[in-house]
Amino acid sequence: MMGAGKTAVGTEVARLLGRPYTDSDDEIERAANMTITEIFARDGEEFFRARESEVLARILAGPPGIVSTGGGAWIRPENRRIIRAGGVSVWIDADLETLWNRVRLRATRPLLMTPNPHETLAAMVDQRRPVYAKADLRLLTSDRDTVDGTARRMIEMLAANGFLTKGEGNAR
Repeated sequence: MMGAGKTAVGTEVARLLGRPYTDSDDEIERAANMTITEIFARDGEEFFRARESEVLARILAGPPGIVSTGGGAWIRPENRRIIRAGGVSVWIDADLETLWNRVRLRATRPLLMTPNPHETLAAMVDQRRPVYAKADLRLLTSDRDTVDGTARRMIEMLAANGFLTKGEGNAR
């Protein structure tokens, strides 16, 4: 979900594991030479989602690394298949108020450009939660968690579930 910390935590996990980090939204913007907000405004959400699937397939066909996706990527069954075929999915689960506190002052969230963005976010959380629950792993977080602490807990969870090779789960 937007505001869960995917980019910050993903970057830290990649640093701790010595792996490359890729943000799928950054890759989409680079390929389109436009921001996500501009893509939504010009071409609409469905066009964006189709490009998102293409970019995810390209990223996950490449070398192993840490990938952060946009909050809506996991909603599409096609993307869940792409992600499962190329890696492991982790749902960074934060409560509504934590998410709201992290996104409310950012004007770069096209899906929240509504008359009542808090209500929109709440509806999105309710709608997406059952689909996010299909992720391989779920990492609960709160506004009290640090990026470093969350990243280390994610690495421990990945190691405990057999998704890291011996020694990788001992990131310093």
